[in-house]
Amino acid sequence: MEKVFFSHETAVIDDPCEIGQGTKIWHFSHIMQKCKIGENCNLGQNVVVSPEVILGNNVKVQNNVSIYTGVICEDDVFLGPSMVFTNVVNPRSGVNRRGQYVKTIVKKGASIGANATIICGHDIGEYAFIGAGTVVTKEVPDYALMIGNPARQAGWMSEYGHRLLFDEQGFAVCQESKEKYILENGKVKKLNK
Repeated sequence: MEKVFFSHETAVIDDPCEIGQGTKIWHFSHIMQKCKIGENCNLGQNVVVSPEVILGNNVKVQNNVSIYTGVICEDDVFLGPSMVFTNVVNPRSGVNRRGQYVKTIVKKGASIGANATIICGHDIGEYAFIGAGTVVTKEVPDYALMIGNPARQAGWMSEYGHRLLFDEQGFAVCQESKEKYILENGKVKKLNK
């Protein structure tokens, strides 16, 4: 069977796993068994993908990121340098918690900044933007901008990664794409979908 992805000679890829066409895996990365990695992903150097992790298409993983069992990243997710996932709520060295992994879903188009920490069991909404160094300890709504430790919502972001400024009627326009958004009942939706 023809190899449809690129892996650097120092990368370790355990069998079995699925890796999509056009994906690139760089220096000193380790892809463990039973992973599913979509098409056109880019995994930087020193990335670890633990067993049974699922990455959608076009996921960008920067250097020094470990993606632990229980994590699912949908299409177009960005994981910044040295950001951290957890997968056990109450880890102890002397207590075996294998099989008690808590699921975390990072939804389509979300970005997680450098050195951010995602406490397991808290999903990240579509196109949410987690600022560098942020510690996420609760669910994150679609399009939310989260900053700080613990994370607090500081506004809303467009699908192009620009701050949305809503007028009195609850409308905003992305400065780059010119796409329109509405804020109703504490939730943001794109109008021209």
